[in-house]
Amino acid sequence: LFRSIRHIGLTAHKIKIAMEAVESGLYETMQFPFSYLAGDKEKSLVAACKEHNVGFVCMKGLAGGLINNSSAAMAFMTQFDNALPIWGIQTEAELDKWLAFMDETPEYSDELKAFVEKEQAELAGNFCRGCGYCEPCPVGITIHQCARMSLMLRRSPSAGWLSEHWQNEMKKIENCLHCNKCMSHCPYELNTPKLLEDNYADY
Repeated sequence: LFRSIRHIGLTAHKIKIAMEAVESGLYETMQFPFSYLAGDKEKSLVAACKEHNVGFVCMKGLAGGLINNSSAAMAFMTQFDNALPIWGIQTEAELDKWLAFMDETPEYSDELKAFVEKEQAELAGNFCRGCGYCEPCPVGITIHQCARMSLMLRRSPSAGWLSEHWQNEMKKIENCLHCNKCMSHCPYELNTPKLLEDNYADY
């Protein structure tokens, strides 16, 4: 039996494409990267979804692992009544934490606002979100991790990132061809080769 398709949603990474889709009237949901590191363009997309009665699904609510304060991440989202965050979960303990937020959602207090503002000042803008659209790399660089290694070292347990495997992965940056394929595919228009060089120097 064939069943009719009753609902159509869209996932996007480029803000222009996302906005055009929302304004088209063809889709019921828009899934787009959104966290407390989002800028004004992303916030305007959330507002456009509300205006056009399109559900907004917050992808990468923890910015690909860069956000490590779940209470702040959840509280920030409460400002947007038409937004539904989807959280990356790796352990049962993390699942329990997010489920607990459904019963007792953290309030976006002045303390958490101050924390988020500090995070925004430190991280917003020129950082790799780890989406992987830049790959594959002609010389095998794991770009979506290597281009944000400095942040991962400081914002998650560092031992794993200092392993022999990741030392070898980072060393591949020495072989970068500067072909700029990664940069041309980046939905955030980052200078990926420069990010790789800077992260390797820091590593």
